[in-house]
Amino acid sequence: MDAPDPTPAPPPASPPPAAPPQRPAASPRRPGPAPVPLDTPGPPDTAALRDTALPDPALPATVLRDPARRPPEPAPPGIAPALPGAAWAARSAYRMVTGLARACHPLPTAAVTLFATALAAAAGQDLAGVLPVAAAVLAGQLSVGWCNDAVDARRDRAARRRDKPVVSGLVSEGAVRAASLAALALCVPLSLACGAAAGAVHLLAVAAAWAYDLGLKGTALSWLPYAVGFAALPAFVVLGVPGGPAPPWWLPAAGALLGVGAHLGNALPDIAADRATGVHGWPQRLGPRRTRLLTPLPLVLASAVIAAGSPDALGAAGLTVAALTAAAGTAYGRHRPRVPFMAAIAVAGLDVAMLVWRGAALF
Repeated sequence: MDAPDPTPAPPPASPPPAAPPQRPAASPRRPGPAPVPLDTPGPPDTAALRDTALPDPALPATVLRDPARRPPEPAPPGIAPALPGAAWAARSAYRMVTGLARACHPLPTAAVTLFATALAAAAGQDLAGVLPVAAAVLAGQLSVGWCNDAVDARRDRAARRRDKPVVSGLVSEGAVRAASLAALALCVPLSLACGAAAGAVHLLAVAAAWAYDLGLKGTALSWLPYAVGFAALPAFVVLGVPGGPAPPWWLPAAGALLGVGAHLGNALPDIAADRATGVHGWPQRLGPRRTRLLTPLPLVLASAVIAAGSPDALGAAGLTVAALTAAAGTAYGRHRPRVPFMAAIAVAGLDVAMLVWRGAALF
């Protein structure tokens, strides 16, 4: 019996792995567009949704389809919407009217018009006679005020007078000039409607004021247009009374003195500025001190003439008050240049009140 072999027998070989089944070859495809990646949806933009204007469902479809009939889109946030044509025109008209109202020298215009109107009523004119007087004087004063601002526009710009509507841009120089010519043209028939003689006298007063604006303002005769204008104004009122009575001598004399005092008092606060811009009228030649001392004299003389024209207790009292007021204005005006001007206005107002109080005694 044979002995066993100590060497172990090798294990039987495993069969080779089966090959994977082969897929049939795919037919070639035509290359297509690259895939577009999709954005990941995020939270909605509420601000964009809020600012987006959606069409009004109440509007007809024809309006929404027609661009010409489509309502205007709202302006972007932070930008003011443009004014429609009508609103822009209304705003421009308002600015022009406001500028013209300020350029006409409203306080002197209103004061002179009210004085002439009150004087006509006190002289016995009825409503049919008072209204033409008021309209003629108002037209004349408007023309003078606008002429003054149109002529002085260059000088006011050089002095940087922002209180002037032409300088501030509220109204153009051409508009002010056109308004002055229109008011002057209207003043002629309104003055003649008060009577031929009365109308001629009033037009003389307006012509004197225009001469002041157009050149006499800067001469030694700057007082003359004021004297002529203030003398002619009460004479115009008296001549317009039915029957055309001649005014008494003292009435134009008092008016002329009142005009000279008004010129001095009006120029006193602006003498330095007028000199700087080339205006050398009578007050500018006199200087601030002499003008301040001289201003009360013609005003008090006007009060004296009015009191002498119809002597009574009222005239004496008015003269006393006028003299005291003028003296106080002169004394306090040494350190306050506006005080003599205010005193001159007070004395002038007193003289006007005395004239109106006389009423029918004016002729």
